[in-house]
Amino acid sequence: MTTTTSTGLVAPSNSKSEKATGVAKLRTQAAEASQVRALSTHPDVIALRVESIRTQVDVLMWVGIVLGLAFTMVNVQAFAAAGAATGSLPWIAAWLLDPMVSLVLIAVLRAEQITARYQVSDATGWLSRTKLFAFAATYAMNTWHSFTTLDVAGIVLHSVPPLLVFCAAETAPVLRDRLTEAVLRAERTAAEANPTATPLTGPAEPDLAPVLESGQPSADQAPEPADTTLTAPARKRPARKATARPAGKRGGKTTGKTTGKDKARAHWDAETAAGREPTGGELARVAEVDPSLGRRWARDWKTETADTTTPDQAVATDITPAAITNTRSTDEIEGEAA
Repeated sequence: MTTTTSTGLVAPSNSKSEKATGVAKLRTQAAEASQVRALSTHPDVIALRVESIRTQVDVLMWVGIVLGLAFTMVNVQAFAAAGAATGSLPWIAAWLLDPMVSLVLIAVLRAEQITARYQVSDATGWLSRTKLFAFAATYAMNTWHSFTTLDVAGIVLHSVPPLLVFCAAETAPVLRDRLTEAVLRAERTAAEANPTATPLTGPAEPDLAPVLESGQPSADQAPEPADTTLTAPARKRPARKATARPAGKRGGKTTGKTTGKDKARAHWDAETAAGREPTGGELARVAEVDPSLGRRWARDWKTETADTTTPDQAVATDITPAAITNTRSTDEIEGEAA
């Protein structure tokens, strides 16, 4: 009895464990399926698939067009040679006729490959005229002998390659336009369904914080000369423009060259004096540096400006006596000269 009771209690426990395991697997599979479905309808994934299909379509189209033009070359040469002796100058020159027409046609098709991708239409109509003329010339030279002799088999044989090249050249831009429209429609559908959706990968913005802290210039930024007196360019005032400071006053080092940071600081001082606070982007444009560096300067100078009311007054007081002293010296010199 004890054994039977023990077995009856253990069996339901195993059954519940198996059910729990099955539910967990089902839940995991459902979550994976949901992620796959979300990614398969994401605009970036759709764009990647469309680009892969676009590449395959372009390759197949170009292979067919090149083979068709190569097939017509022999017939065009025979038409242009007009019974000339093999190896003679007219016979050799006849081989140049078909490549001349085919190269112009390929150039037009290659340009249409790009314009159709970005849905740029031809407003002049010369693309269509050039293609029609090239195809008509190729078709006429290929089938001329067959039409003059009323050779039906020859007409059919020599008509297929030019007509196939013509259809491929007209269809390829339409296919590229439809593929581009598929990508744009997927983006519009995703935006309507979830306006706050973010791309799978954000824009690659370089993180310059470690570079700035280490003092090394970035790859796209010219190196700036080392300057320990960072606040010196920020204290420029109109009173200093025409006067020379006496020896012994404010003897800081001068590099003799205006850096991008100096330009940005001068712009900052002018704008804040006018009651407006420049953004980091404005500072970056003035200094011609990376926007992240301009934002960093804006943060530092904003903090510095909040605590520099008294030093500014001290600098103004320091400049005024210098200007007065220089003016008196000039008066004395003029008196001595008189």
